[in-house]
Parts: sequence; C-alpha cells; structure tokens
Amino acid sequence: MKHENIQQAATVGDFIAQALADVGVTTIFGVISIHNMPILDAVARQGRIRFVPARGEAGAMNMADAFARASGRLGVCLTSTGTAAGNAAGAQAEALTAGSRVLHLTSQVDTNYADRDRAPIHDVPKQAEMLRGVSKSVFRIWDANGALGTLSAAISAALSAPSGPVSLEVPVDVQRSPVTSTARIHAPVIQRPIAPDSVIDEIAEHLKAAKRPLIWLGGGARNAVAEATELMRRGVGVVSSTNGRGVVSEEEAATLGAFNMGPDAAELYQTCDLMLVVGSRLRGNETRNNQMPLPRPLLQIDADAGQGGRNYPVDVFAHGDAADTLRRLLDRLPEKLDTDPQLTFDIARARATAEGRLRDQLGAYRVIADAISAKVGESNHVWVRDVTISNSTFGNRYVRLSEPTQGVHALGGGIGQGVAMGVGAALACEGRKAITLIGDGGTMLGLAEMITAVEERAPLVYVLMNDQAYGVIQNIQDAQYDSRRHYSQLHVPDFKAFCGSINMPHVRVDDVADFEATLEAAIAAEGPRLIEVDMCAIGPFAQSFAGPPAGAAGKAE
Repeated sequence: MKHENIQQAATVGDFIAQALADVGVTTIFGVISIHNMPILDAVARQGRIRFVPARGEAGAMNMADAFARASGRLGVCLTSTGTAAGNAAGAQAEALTAGSRVLHLTSQVDTNYADRDRAPIHDVPKQAEMLRGVSKSVFRIWDANGALGTLSAAISAALSAPSGPVSLEVPVDVQRSPVTSTARIHAPVIQRPIAPDSVIDEIAEHLKAAKRPLIWLGGGARNAVAEATELMRRGVGVVSSTNGRGVVSEEEAATLGAFNMGPDAAELYQTCDLMLVVGSRLRGNETRNNQMPLPRPLLQIDADAGQGGRNYPVDVFAHGDAADTLRRLLDRLPEKLDTDPQLTFDIARARATAEGRLRDQLGAYRVIADAISAKVGESNHVWVRDVTISNSTFGNRYVRLSEPTQGVHALGGGIGQGVAMGVGAALACEGRKAITLIGDGGTMLGLAEMITAVEERAPLVYVLMNDQAYGVIQNIQDAQYDSRRHYSQLHVPDFKAFCGSINMPHVRVDDVADFEATLEAAIAAEGPRLIEVDMCAIGPFAQSFAGPPAGAAGKAE
C-alpha cells in the first residue's frame, strides 16, 4: 500500500485517520458507504491502518470486538448512518456485555439535517438514542473545532475502566471540513478508579484470617494477570467466570477454571471460609441464577461502582481497578498466607472430578475436545466460540486457557457471531491461529463473513459442528415439550460446495478418530480452513444438553 506523507491533516476525515494511527490503531473493520468515504479515503491514502471490508456491519462489529479481546488493544468498527449503524447494534450489545474496548466510529447526516426528521438519505432521527442502548458512551463531533477533544474523549472512554464499546458520530459534512487545529492526539492514559486504602486494609485483614480462601475472577480482572497469579501463589484458591478464564492459567493446580457451579464446585465452596470476587457480575448462568451458596465472608472488587452487591449481598465492597487494588492488597499481605495446605489438592481433585464427569457426558466427542485442548495449549492459539451445544458442554470450560486473550466467545448468548469473531481474533493473533468453534445454525447468520476470512487470508480454523438442526432446541423440546420438534430442523447448505465456491479448503470428518490429524493439518496450513464435523454420522452426545432448566433466565443455546 502506498503511504502518503501527510504533515498536516487537511480535513477532519484526514485528522481522524491520522489520529487513530497515532494512538496505535492498526486495523479497522467496516463497510464503506457514501457517508464514511472521507474517512476511508484518508485511511487508504495514508496507508498506516489496515481496513478490513466486512460483508455486513454486524460482522464488522463482531470482528472489532474479537480483535480487542484477543489483542488487548482498541478495536475499531466503521459503519455508515442509520440502518448501517443499526445493523451493528446486536453485535455491539455483545461487546457491551463483555466490556470490550471498541470504538464504533459511525457517521451522521449533514449537521443541517441531523436530529430534525427531515428525511435525508440514511437519516434515523433517533440514531443517538439507539446507540446509547448498546454503548458505554455516545459522542458526536459537531464541527471541526470539536474533532480533537471529542475523538480523544471517545478513545479514552472505550479504554478506561470499566471499559466498553463507545459510539462516535461524525456527520459527513464535518468529515469533509477543513481542520482548525495543528494539535495531535496522543495515546490516552487509561483512567481507572482507585479504591481507598481503608477498604483494602479491611480486605487484607479478612484474607489474613481465612484458612480456605477463594478468589473469583471475572472479565474485569483481565488486566490483573500478575496480581491474581501472585495471590494464588500466596495460598488463595481460584475460580473464574467464563469471561475471566486464563487470568490465572488453567494449567495451575489451584484453579477450578470455569467449572464454577457444578456439584464439585458447590461441595468445595462449602469447605471455604472466604470468597473475593474481582471484576465479575456473578452472572445468573454461572451461579444458578444467583441461588448458589457462595463462601462467606463475600468480598468484592469492581471498577463499576454500580455492581457492588448487585447479585449477592457482600460484606466488603471496593470500588477500584482490579490490577491496582490487588497490587496494593498484596503489599499488605505476608509472602505466604496461613492457609490450609490441603486447599490446592482439594481444588485439583474437584476440577479433575468435574472434567471426568464432563468427559462421560461427551461420549465420542471427548476425542474432539481433547484434541482441541491439546492444540490450544501447545501454541497458545486463540479459542473462539459461537453459541453451540459443543461450546456449552466443553468449549466454555474444558479446553484449557493459559492467558485471558486466548478466550473469545459470545458471552451474551446470541448465536451467529462466531464466524465473524473468528476473523477479528485471527487478525489479532500475531503468529497464532484462531481455532473457532461454530454450529450449523449460528453459521447461517454469519456465513458471508467466511468470504471476508478468505479475502483477508485470516489465520484461522473453523470447526463446524453440523447436526442439521438447532440441536439444543430439539433437546429442550424432547425434555419439556413431549418431543414436539417445531421449527428446530434446519436446511443447511452443502458446506463443501460452499467452501469450494469461495476457495476455502474444507474437510468433512465423520469419524472422531480422524479429527486430531485433520486439525493438526489445518493449523499447519496457511489461511483459513473449515473442518466440518458430521454429527449426524458420529451420533449424539452420551448425555443430552438441554439448556437452562425450565423457567430459568437466559437464552437457550
């Protein structure tokens, strides 16, 4: 790509492209439109940022979200006005659920028409209200004078704790406006809430008195790897939410990983005398809708003050950044806590028992789970998952992760996001692969983004579990509706023929004994590959997974 040497940005569009590159943005995902051309023309001329043209705005947002999670950096999605921004809303709701560091850079009609319901092309008079529903914050650049400060504020808000997707509207006439300032944007210092010393003192005293303490790590602890690991080394056991996996390596004996609400976890909790929750909302689908007894005293650290005691009453709440609060907590603790030396063994036994029980439930599919876990562990590949039966059984907990950037999944429970998430994660991998678990039902929602994967030569391997149905829906219908299987059968394409049409290599596996070698070959190859697992040929899981219990909150997977 030719690089244009721009000493001074001429327009606001030039300024935005230059500023994003200056703060470290390397990749933008989006769809070109008449209303974002001034920005994209500048991106292309400057040649400092890679633009990935997704096939739809929802896919672009999923890619930016996954890129942010897998890289730890800012993900950027560029959409057009109105319907285009709306197309990204569902995927942005997922980013909001996960607290992803995403900038949704979208456009707006000319300022003379914005918010006035005068029906210019692409106009949605309540666009900002729509964006507020799926954003941490919403900003608009009203004129060239506001470009510097508003873009700086939007980037800072997306990165600062509690992080989340931020929407920035830039009217198309503003994009074309001449710049009015020669100032540059510098990478912002991330703002983090600082917990008071007094509450950290209180937490420290509780920990010193505990004999069998646990720390529950959520997605808000993803920046606290060193601190959480050190706390474990001093004698605290670990359990994680699905979004907090890998903050402490799941290869450690003292962590349950995300085996957080089975009978083995419940039995372990009964023997513990303290739980410290860090950066987790204790979501209903990981705590039996907040009915699972947790150890007491229950202490909580969160960057979002509004989360204090929201789902469980707590004995101490610290409003603070995870890494900073744990670091200052460690300063108050001895090098080794006076904890029960049996705790690590009991955690390891509980995890091994839970893994064994899961293996029995998987039946023949344990061969696939073992092969994926081994390959993810060998090279720290990123493990991306859509909502499928396979993810709900083994994907979310059995495949071991050693660092938080390895885990990317549809946290909010919406199907069809995995295809695009695999692309975004793969382009953030830097020498690794994105092994991406998808199902035939969800794949139908994002199928076009496989073309993006091929076009971008994304280093990823799709593992498509094909049972030609919404499998979990059928299991629920069998369990709760006398096997009345309405609307759950799927007509899916011939994936081999589809892959051939877009030049994506495809292998069908109808015997689990062939899976490991097939996966190894796909990982070794260049570009994207699809492995289709024929579940109709292999047969069902040994134990049916039927989603949440009847009446429980949450969407069936």
